[in-house]
Amino acid sequence: MRITDTSDLWWKSAVIYCLDVETYLDSNGDGVGDMQGLASRIDYLAQLGVTCIWLMPIYPTPDRDDGYDVTDFYGIDPRLGDHGTFVEMVRTARDRGMRVIVDLVVNHTSDRHPWFLAAKRSVNSPFRDYYVWRSDPPPKGQKNSVFPGEADGIWTKDEKSGQWYLHSFYEHQPDLNVSNPRVRDEIARTVGFWLQLGVSGFRVDAVPFLLEVPEGADMANPHDFLRDVRRFLQRRSSEGVLLGEVNLPYEQQVAYFGADDDGQELTMQFDFAAMQRLYLSLVRRDPAPLIETLTSRPKLPIETQWANFLRNHDELTLDQLSEDERQEVFEAFAPDEKQRVFGRGIVRRLPPMLEGDPRRIRMAYSLLFTLPGTPVLFYGEEIGMGENAEVPGRQAVRTPMQWSKDKNGGFSDAAASRLPLPQPTDGYAPQHINVADQIEDRGSLLHFFRDLISRYRISPELGWGEFEVIPQSVPAVLVHSLRADVGRMVAVHNFADVPAMIRFAVEDEPDGASLVDLLAADRIPLDEKGEVEFEIPPYGFRWLRVARPGDGRVT
Repeated sequence: MRITDTSDLWWKSAVIYCLDVETYLDSNGDGVGDMQGLASRIDYLAQLGVTCIWLMPIYPTPDRDDGYDVTDFYGIDPRLGDHGTFVEMVRTARDRGMRVIVDLVVNHTSDRHPWFLAAKRSVNSPFRDYYVWRSDPPPKGQKNSVFPGEADGIWTKDEKSGQWYLHSFYEHQPDLNVSNPRVRDEIARTVGFWLQLGVSGFRVDAVPFLLEVPEGADMANPHDFLRDVRRFLQRRSSEGVLLGEVNLPYEQQVAYFGADDDGQELTMQFDFAAMQRLYLSLVRRDPAPLIETLTSRPKLPIETQWANFLRNHDELTLDQLSEDERQEVFEAFAPDEKQRVFGRGIVRRLPPMLEGDPRRIRMAYSLLFTLPGTPVLFYGEEIGMGENAEVPGRQAVRTPMQWSKDKNGGFSDAAASRLPLPQPTDGYAPQHINVADQIEDRGSLLHFFRDLISRYRISPELGWGEFEVIPQSVPAVLVHSLRADVGRMVAVHNFADVPAMIRFAVEDEPDGASLVDLLAADRIPLDEKGEVEFEIPPYGFRWLRVARPGDGRVT
């Protein structure tokens, strides 16, 4: 299928930028970021090259789990704004060529949600079956796999009825029962509501947990529900996307695309496996673990896509690595036990893990944008923000955006005590890392991101192309190709701190073809064997577009 025949699949070559409105920019001085603050920074995001903004939860919440404990799926947290300011922000983003997607958190609700409050009043409540209950005591010794050490088990007793309710996450987040048709209808109405307000899709939270149904439930295949949501989404919005959080091995993960149904479930999924192996490759300065994973990726229908990331808003999970591999990454990137969480993850951002080495940081992000799939950024990555080591757990990487070296990093005029979280005070504090300074510095990481994204956006083969590792003799260097009907890109990345002379062949290209470096003014002709040879510097990288005689491609 030709790219020109599927141009409505905008997400295949998008640049997705995740942010928490609460920590992005405060416009009214109350210490909390808001919709108006975000709207005032839409031009900044447009200049960066972002094409899709992903908003972490914006719903009313007791805020015991950073907004993932929702009390109203149709509302907006009044601290952040209202429906009017939300729609105005979406309209502004659209005007600048950006779409907006929002978190869909329907695996559970807050225990303060009106549905759960009604469910607890009586076992005969019409809302009782919105949740999952059991009358017999749960087996002893059950662990909470999501928050080990923080949450106690997955069943909590309701003293009034004497029954236990299921919570895969914290006990204040009771699981919804998707085997109940009324719950499924409510989820569909939620999807329809936000589409009507202008969003272009949803990042779907904790999908495997969402599809768990009570034993004996009248629901033969929970994946039918996911297919129903996808069909409903596409009826309401032809451009709508479902970006799913499914942290499972490939052989299990592929089912959530609906691979047996030509991709009729999730549109996109985060590639947790490749992310984890990428970090192992960074530690070893050897791309072999990443190559092994990328070459084992299942082939997907054209209407689906992998989403690639180096950092997200949670811990940097390493649960798919072996115990020895996980310890290897821990020792290199999180040597202090306080930098680890749940026995599986790291609560640090990328620049501190790479000791602030600009060569290595830029190589890692260059690699992110050339991996087959769609790149996803977490706010602040474009300026190299760090974590606040004094903030416990996942929250360490969710500190307010650093706009300037002014009070509170330009995030808010409020007293520091009123901010959602304290900002870093080390070398990654706003005095050292901020947008204002980097805008004025043409050699900054922010300008590097702008340049990188601008090249990415004129290179659709990066989002659409077929992945192929190109053989060469230097183990520390990854050379790979992405080939689509519009063209071909060859990417070169050196994982080592020493230069390397490399030679490789670009096969199946016509006589007279050459390689044009999109990140430098350089053209390298292929010899009569279709080969090239050059030196790649320590942590170096190159984006080489194949230029064929007479193709007229803009380079």
